[in-house]
Amino acid sequence: MSLTLVLNGQSRPFPNLSTSSKLELLVAELGLKGDRVAIEHNGEIVSRANWNETVLSEGDRLEVVHFVGGGIS
Repeated sequence: MSLTLVLNGQSRPFPNLSTSSKLELLVAELGLKGDRVAIEHNGEIVSRANWNETVLSEGDRLEVVHFVGGGIS
């Protein structure tokens, strides 16, 4: 069963996730490195330590920020 989430303001289906999936699975599904990501789930920032406990539900709103290195060389 597919799960539809609102990711960074856009409704998006995730066919490999279900309503019992945890936030850490979403990070893996997006192909992001966990040490460079901050996530807000339904208006609450979720610490990385709680990703494996945070259950996703249909229509959840997530803001995902991926930090990228760079600067002057």
